[in-house]
Order: sequence, then C-alpha cells, then structure tokens
Amino acid sequence: MASLTTAIIIVFIVGYLCIALESVTKINKAAIALLMCVGCWTLLMLAPGSFYPDVPADSILHKIAEVIEHHLGDASGTLFFLMGAMTIVEIVDSNGGFNFVRDALKTRSKRKLLWRMAFMTFFLSAILDNLTTSIVMIMVLRKLVSERQDRLIYAALVIIAANSGGAFSPIGDVTTIMLWIKGVITTQGVITEIFIPSLISMVIPAFILQYQLKGKFDKTQNIATAEVSQFTKKQRNIIFWLGVGGLVFVPIFKTLTHLPPFMGILLVLGLLWTVTEIFHHNTDEDDTMAKRVTDILTRIDLSTILFFLGILMAVAVLQEIGVLTALGQGLNEAFSGNYYVINGIIGVLSSIVDNVPLVAGCMGMYPVEATGPMAVDGIFWQLLAYCAGVGGSMLIIGSAAGVVVMGLEKITFGWYLKRITWVVFVGYIVGMVSYWLVRTILGV
Repeated sequence: MASLTTAIIIVFIVGYLCIALESVTKINKAAIALLMCVGCWTLLMLAPGSFYPDVPADSILHKIAEVIEHHLGDASGTLFFLMGAMTIVEIVDSNGGFNFVRDALKTRSKRKLLWRMAFMTFFLSAILDNLTTSIVMIMVLRKLVSERQDRLIYAALVIIAANSGGAFSPIGDVTTIMLWIKGVITTQGVITEIFIPSLISMVIPAFILQYQLKGKFDKTQNIATAEVSQFTKKQRNIIFWLGVGGLVFVPIFKTLTHLPPFMGILLVLGLLWTVTEIFHHNTDEDDTMAKRVTDILTRIDLSTILFFLGILMAVAVLQEIGVLTALGQGLNEAFSGNYYVINGIIGVLSSIVDNVPLVAGCMGMYPVEATGPMAVDGIFWQLLAYCAGVGGSMLIIGSAAGVVVMGLEKITFGWYLKRITWVVFVGYIVGMVSYWLVRTILGV
C-alpha cells in the first residue's frame, strides 16, 4: 500500500509539474490533466483492497465503481455549472447586454480602470459567485482593453478580486457554501469578521499591480459600441435581466429547492434559450445565426472543461487514499493550537490542490465545539473560509476562477507564477494579520 501511495503521489506531482511547464513543453494542460487522472486511478486499481480493507474482496469492484461515480457526480456538478454560466454570459454578451457595464467602467486611465474593475469584481463575486463573476468580468474586459499585456494584468486582478470577494460571503465560493451549510459559520459572522481581511487581500495586490500599468489608453483602445443585435433595446434588456438576474437567483433556488447549484444554472439557461429563440422568430435568419444559443454552445472552451475534470478527479484519488486527511492531521500535530499557522498552510496548499477536498477533509477531521476556536464562527472556521478562498489565488490553477480565466485569456502558469503569485501572497498575509488584530482588539 505504501509503495502504491507513493507512486500515485509521484504521478500527481509529475503531472502537476508538466501542467506548470506548459509554456515549455507546448503540451496542452488538459491532455496532461486527463493522463494524470487516469494514471492515478489505474494505480489505485492495482491493489484496491489495500485502500479499502473493510470491503469484502467480492465487493471491491462495486465499491470502486461507487467511489468513482460519487466523485464524478461532484465534478460533473461543477462542470455543468461552469458550462451553463459560460453560455449564459456569452448569450448576454453577444446581444449587447454588458454594454452599460462597459460604459460604466470605461476610462482612458489604465489605473482608474484597474480600481474600478477590482471593486466591481470584489462585490459582484459576493452576490453571484467567484466563478460566474470571473466569466462576466473577462467578457467586459475584452471590450475595454485590446492590448494583450495590459489585459493580462487586469485578468489576474479579476482572479484575485473574485476569490477575495467570494471568501467573505456564504454564497461567494464553494468552500464557504460548504462551511455555511454545515453550520460552522453564519452569514452575519463571516460577513462582519472576514470582510476587512478579504478587502485587504484584494486592495494590496491592486495597489502593487497598478504600477505595472502606465499612461492612458489611446482613443482607439476602448472598442466603440457596435450594433451587435437586431433585437430592440427592450429585448436586449430582457435578455440581460434574465441572464444576470437568473445568476443571482441560483443561490436562492438552491436554498428553496435544496437542489445542487448546477440545476439552477440549467433552469436559467433553458429559460434564456427559450426567450432568445422566440425573439429570433421576428428577425432576419442570416443576421442572427451567430447569436443563437446552438452556435454559442460550439464556442465553449471544452479544453478548459476537460482540464477541470482531470484535475478534480486526480485530486479525488489523493482524497480516497487518505493523503489529504493525513496532511491535515500532520499539520494539526506539528502546529497544535496555532490555528493561524495551520489555516495559513492550508490556504497555500489550496492553491496547489483543489480547496474543496481540503476543506471537506478539515470539516471531517475537526469537531465542532460549543465554545472556543472550534465553535460556530470560531477562529478556526472563519480563518478556514478566508484562507481556502483567498489562498487559491496564489497559483492560477488554484481556484475555479483562475482555471476559467486561464482558459479564456490563455494565461500561462509560468507568467502568473512569476508576476502575480508573490503579490497575492503579500495581500494574503496582511489580510490574516488584520483578522488577528480585529479579533484581538475586539476580544472575540
């Protein structure tokens, strides 16, 4: 068992390094992620009984099938949510729905645009979620900045602001949703005590990154408004409010029905698709085919979807063989009682492996207590929400928002590591210090 566990870890590390060195190897990260996923699961199947000693030999294959289906179900929920959100945003964008957002952000000053985008992304991600917000803001960014090098800086800040904004909201990130549903954090607690650290973790990187942007855009830099649809203004407004309003409604739908979030996304997509088809009945077919949902679906970046699938399923193997749980226990033993260090390291690790299984492992490993750091809204749980959310920004593949932006803007792992990682780390640490000061001053 030990040798197989070591082999699985080695395959994961090698695959991860190949993904990180995509700009050097020239091999698409999705291909590596799929190979890494299959390789890890194949190694597990060489001796599955050693990882599930309590399962009878004649039932082990059935057990593995159940495990794979369980993890695939979790991954599919994320992937369908991603595809649905990307399609909804593309429908709204292709019909001019985000023109007024672009006009509100529009300025010739590069630094003013950076701050406007940072704050809009930060607060929007708390209302929607960091994944959907990243897609929306990248679509708007493409309309505002044509220079690629400048756009990469803005795109990186979108990742940072989206993850920071999602960390202080119970519905802003998958991990905060998990902690909120379990009842270890409350809406009031996480907003009032994590807001300032989250804001600081966004403001400091924005302050540093603004110095990489100099001067103003020339008059042709900001793309002029064009007639993108034959729809009337009223029809375009209906599409916008159905799309964006529907995205806001998804968390409400989940609360009311207790169905997974991707079901809400599919509801909104189905409704928006139907409405646009009705609108197209009264337009010229030749001029609207490119705006139809059937055509938009063909433009979804499937390589990003497959990359996400490979990463999630590969991390699932590490979860199954107990590596993540053992890691958490090791941290607890090494830094017993120092929840700032424990959660700080968990945050760094969340940029390397998916933060969802890390948080899930912590939720299963640490008991909820009546009082103290492990109580509801205690230091441990609130720090976990902050660190797992904000820490994912340190590497571009450390969060769903980062993976999506990486695919949409073709940002390389190496560029982000060199230019952005240290900036995020500074904001991350200062945010934790601010949380410590607030807890100390208020005596909570």
